[in-house]
Amino acid sequence: MKLQLPPRLDGSRDTIVADNRRIIVIGANGAGKTRFTERFISELDSPVFRLSALKALYRCDTPDNLPGSIDSRYVEATSQSSFIRSDNATQFERLTTLMLYDEVLNLIAHKVTNADSKPVPLPESHLDRVIKAWQEVFPENKVLREGGKLLFRRNNDAAEAYSSLKLSDGEKAVLYYFGALQYAPEKAVIFVDSPGMFLHPSITGFIWDKVESMRPDCTFVYTTHDVEFLSAQRGNAIIWVRGYDAAKQTWDYAVLPPNSSISEDLYATLVGARKPVLFIEGDATHSIDAKLYPLVFTDYTVKSLGSCNKVIEATRTFNDLNAFHHLDSHGIVDRDRRDAQEVKYLRDKKIFVPDVAEIENILMLEGVIRTVARRHHRNENRVFEHVKKSILGQFKHDIRQQALLHTRHRVKRIMEYRIDGRFPNINKLEEHMANLVNEINPRAMYENFCKEFHRYVVNGDYQSVLRVYNQKSMLPGSNVAALCGLNNKDSYINDIIKILKENGRDAECIRRAIVHCFGIDETEASAPRPDISAINDD
Repeated sequence: MKLQLPPRLDGSRDTIVADNRRIIVIGANGAGKTRFTERFISELDSPVFRLSALKALYRCDTPDNLPGSIDSRYVEATSQSSFIRSDNATQFERLTTLMLYDEVLNLIAHKVTNADSKPVPLPESHLDRVIKAWQEVFPENKVLREGGKLLFRRNNDAAEAYSSLKLSDGEKAVLYYFGALQYAPEKAVIFVDSPGMFLHPSITGFIWDKVESMRPDCTFVYTTHDVEFLSAQRGNAIIWVRGYDAAKQTWDYAVLPPNSSISEDLYATLVGARKPVLFIEGDATHSIDAKLYPLVFTDYTVKSLGSCNKVIEATRTFNDLNAFHHLDSHGIVDRDRRDAQEVKYLRDKKIFVPDVAEIENILMLEGVIRTVARRHHRNENRVFEHVKKSILGQFKHDIRQQALLHTRHRVKRIMEYRIDGRFPNINKLEEHMANLVNEINPRAMYENFCKEFHRYVVNGDYQSVLRVYNQKSMLPGSNVAALCGLNNKDSYINDIIKILKENGRDAECIRRAIVHCFGIDETEASAPRPDISAINDD
C-alpha cells in the first residue's frame, strides 16, 4: 500500500510503502504530530479507522464522525433499535453496547436461519473473538454474558461479578482495542493515538502484536511520543515530526530509514532535541560529566551514554542521519592515554577530546583553580603555585607507573592495527607476531615515556602533566579545596558547578578555560541551532 504524507515546509511530499503494515509517527510534545495525523487521515483514499483509548474511556464532546467509526455505528444502531440506550456518555460504553447488540442480532439471525432446517453451529461473533483475545492477556479474569450484560469475575473469587465500568483503565483500554478493532472496515488504515497509554510496558508489545494479528488486512499507524514504545515496535516506516507551520499547514518531518541501528537513547535524543546534541560519558545522575558539561556547552542538548564506545558510536550514527534531522552532533570522551594521532582521528569524527587525561583533570585547570580561589578571596597566585607543586610532586613519584600504563596502551593499539593482516598459513602468522615484539620494542617505548615525563617535571610543565596523568586521587591529594577555603573535594566540585549555574563573570572564566582545553574556540562551543522560528507547537 502506498500512502502520501502531508506537505513539508517547502511544499514537497513523501510517499511511503507500508509493506509490513506498521507505521510509527513520533515527535516531541508540541511538535505538531496530532495535526500531522489529522491531515494524513483527511487525504487518504483508503478506508480509515481511529483508535484512541484516552478519548474512548472519558467523556468527549466531539464524537468521531468518520464513516464506520464506533460513534457513527452507535448512532446508527440506536436509530434502528428501540431497546438500545442512546445516552451512553463514552465511546467505551457505546462499544460494549454495540457488541452486546450485535450478539443479540447474531443469535436472532441464527435462530431464524435454522428454524426450518437442520441446526448448524453458531457462527463466531465479534464478542466471541474479543473474549478469546482478552483471556490470553488476562487469563485469571472470567468474562460472563449474563442478563444482557457484559460482566467480569476473577478466578476463585466468590464475590459478585462486576461490570466493565469497574475494570481498571488498563483493562478497559485492552477491551476497547480488541472490541473496536472488530468494527474497522476491511483493508482500513487504522490510526492509533498514544498506543502505550494506560498499558503496562510489560504487555504493550504483546497487546499490539495481538491486535495486528487479529486484523491482518489492515495497516496500522501509531502516533506517539513514547520512545519506549518505538523501541519495542520497530516498523517499516518511522516518521519523525519535528515542527509545524500553522499558517501554511505544513510540517517539518523526516522519514527515518528502516531497520537502522539506532538505540532507544538515541531515538529519545532525536525526538526531544531542539538544538545540537552532545553525547558524553558517565551516567546522567552521578557523574561529574553530566553535572559539568551542560553548564559549559550551553547551546547543546547533552546526553549521557555511559561508556566511551557508546559515545563514539552514537555520534557516528547520529551524524550519518544528518539528512533526516539537520542537527549538529558531537561527542566528548576522556583523552586517557591517547596519542596525538588518535586524538586527531576522533576530532575529525566530531568527537571533542580534552587536552587533559580525564574529567577530574579539567577541574584542575589553572584558569579554574584561579577563579575558585578569587571567589573565596584567596591569593590566586599562591593557591595555584601550591597546587602545581603538589601535582608535579605526585606525578614525579608516579612517573614509572604512568610510563608503564602509557606503554601498555600504545602497544595494545599498535597490536590491534598490525595483527589485522592476511596470512597464508599459521607459520606466517607466528613469524609475524614474533617479529612484532622486536619492531615495537616496548622497553624502548617505556624508557622514552619516562624521559618525556621527567622533562615535564623538570620544566614545571603543569599543562603537559594534566594531559598525561590519569590519577583519581590528584584532586584531593593536591589540597586544592582547602587552599581555596573549601572543606573537601566534593565541596570544591560543587562550588565550580554553583559558579557555572550563576552564569556571571566567574562562570565565563571557568567556561573559557574548559572550552580552550578542548582545542576549540567558543564559536564551536556555541553551536548554531536549526531555524525553527516559523514552526509553531500544537
